[in-house]
Amino acid sequence: MSDPTDSDAPDLTASSAEIRGRWTELAEEVRRHRGLYYNQTPEIPDADFDAMFRELQELEAEHPDLAVPDSPTMEVGAPAVATSSFANVEHLERLMSLDNVFSLEELRDWLGRTPAQTYLTELKIDGLSIDLVYRDGLLERAATRGDGRVGEDITVNAKVVEGIPHELRGEAPALLEVRGEVYIRPVDFEEINDERREREQKLFANPRNTAAGGIRQKNVEDVRKRRLRFIAHGIGAREGFEPRSQHEAYTALAAFGFPVSAHTRQVHSVDEIIEQVEYWGAHRHDAEFEMDGLVIKVDSLAEQRGYGATSRAPRWAIAYKYPPEEVTTTLLDIQASVGRTGRVTPFAVMTPVLVSGSTVSMATLHNQTEVERKGVKIGDTVIIRKAGEIIPEVLGPVEEKRDGSERSYIFPTLCPSCGTRLAPQKEGDADWRCPNTRSCPAQLSARLTYLAGRGAFDIEALGEKGAQDLIRTGILVDEGDLFDLTEEKLAASSVYTTTAGKVNATGRKLLENLSTAKQTELWRVLVALSIRHVGPSAARALAARYGSLEAMRAAEVEDLAETDGVGQIIAESFAEWFTVDWHRGIVDKWAAAGVTMADDQTERAEQTLAGLTVVVTGTLENFSRDGAKEAILARGGKASGSVSKKTDYVVVGENAGSKEQKARDLGVTILDEAGFETLLATGSA
Repeated sequence: MSDPTDSDAPDLTASSAEIRGRWTELAEEVRRHRGLYYNQTPEIPDADFDAMFRELQELEAEHPDLAVPDSPTMEVGAPAVATSSFANVEHLERLMSLDNVFSLEELRDWLGRTPAQTYLTELKIDGLSIDLVYRDGLLERAATRGDGRVGEDITVNAKVVEGIPHELRGEAPALLEVRGEVYIRPVDFEEINDERREREQKLFANPRNTAAGGIRQKNVEDVRKRRLRFIAHGIGAREGFEPRSQHEAYTALAAFGFPVSAHTRQVHSVDEIIEQVEYWGAHRHDAEFEMDGLVIKVDSLAEQRGYGATSRAPRWAIAYKYPPEEVTTTLLDIQASVGRTGRVTPFAVMTPVLVSGSTVSMATLHNQTEVERKGVKIGDTVIIRKAGEIIPEVLGPVEEKRDGSERSYIFPTLCPSCGTRLAPQKEGDADWRCPNTRSCPAQLSARLTYLAGRGAFDIEALGEKGAQDLIRTGILVDEGDLFDLTEEKLAASSVYTTTAGKVNATGRKLLENLSTAKQTELWRVLVALSIRHVGPSAARALAARYGSLEAMRAAEVEDLAETDGVGQIIAESFAEWFTVDWHRGIVDKWAAAGVTMADDQTERAEQTLAGLTVVVTGTLENFSRDGAKEAILARGGKASGSVSKKTDYVVVGENAGSKEQKARDLGVTILDEAGFETLLATGSA
């Protein structure tokens, strides 16, 4: 590598020497982390690498003498590791990288420098780039990106990747080099990890690394097990194939048999591009693959040639990168919380950091076993992830940043809320629980907050603060007394009274909510009891089959287990709950207060959707999202959030997103809103 500190470099001042020292440090780190990333062993999140790379670019922009020809800013990808078992092959045309922008202002500046009549916007897939070569329509070779010039020959493995044709359809050109991305769908990734969990194997960290490692497996059957897929997003060398635009090229590739993204759009103005950027920023988890940005390309190939390229990236394309979903921060402390079932969950307290567009300062660590498995210590620099609305999670430490001051976390032996000694509920449980289920303040307040939720009694005026107050003041011994609350009893509350000691508007609303909540569906009452494993789906199934709580309590475990969607574990948990005296006391008190204990079977909707799985996507005119789900469940159907081969119907409204395309790909029946209403009424469409 050319070293900007060579003896023939200009004389240095102390300041410029520090700058050059920083450049050398950054260059080494960028090159090292790029190699780790492309060879499936990344140590830092993409966002940290992007920040490091940008700092290097900024240094070179301010000090042009640092921009030597073999700077990492001029390079693409990374060389294959020397120990690779795959042969090296040279690409017919070099695979370029993409320059990035991170704000709308930067994007507008780029568009101002790169005017075009038509652009393409396409999702930036977070996968592994590969290069395919076809001669006379037959797949001759598949290779990884490598350093952009030389990659690894993975032809045998590529032949089992879904979407890579072995032979092109129609009249194929003499030569065609196709670029694209190998990826794993999030739904497949979850299933793969579920299978590994059952076999007690180490779980994969994320879909991108799993795909990159999967394509390099020595056994082709192991490659097949990763459920890899391919999408084409570019062309290289070609003979007998001369499209005039990128869009025309994609249309031709689809005709040849390649999958191309259904989310690519032709746009003609800056406003249209910004609209796409903002839409996908809000819907980035609607795509069937993981994505971290939107790529904007000049559509015309003639205009592309006119703009040319730098040593590493085309000038006619840019990637707008969304806020990161994985970042690093400092783990300040590990504390423990107690949930409604007594489960004690360690959680990380961190230096606040922006991730996925929001500031995060706490993240779950699941249980003490996970803390040990992840190997995190208090004081560590840690990697955290926050995908969509999911609770932030600590992925692991950045061990290279440890300085020896870090200390191990010691899981508590006593409940942080009530001081009771903790233990697993059953032998082999990973979770430790507080056995003081009736009186532990943390458990009781969590149960009250849970039963007040929309999935149970829907008591709007009973939030976390109110629940804690009712317990702290002794107004409630347990949730059995909830429906016996009166204005007189609430007078001892600080949340539900005025400074003069009178019940306030929130207190009156609480009493109104409680009166209304008594007359609800039986399944909601079951959910509100916080019986372990009995969630909304199982509660609905039990209520639909038995019709009353009395009938459920009289049923044998084996009979309960035969209920569709229940099974042995839930049945045993249900029966065991009723062996506890104070549990039965809750039910008796609620029944005495007039809470629903049996459904009115005359008002029960006909079970037209029994055994059917329905997915609703997009905006419907006559149904809210929850309303559509409720309509499906009330008729005995399963309301799913993802489309799979097991899906029977997909209902499509406005702005449906990727689920509609996925349904088409799988051949699932698609309905509009009128068809949905017919389905609800008749069970068929």
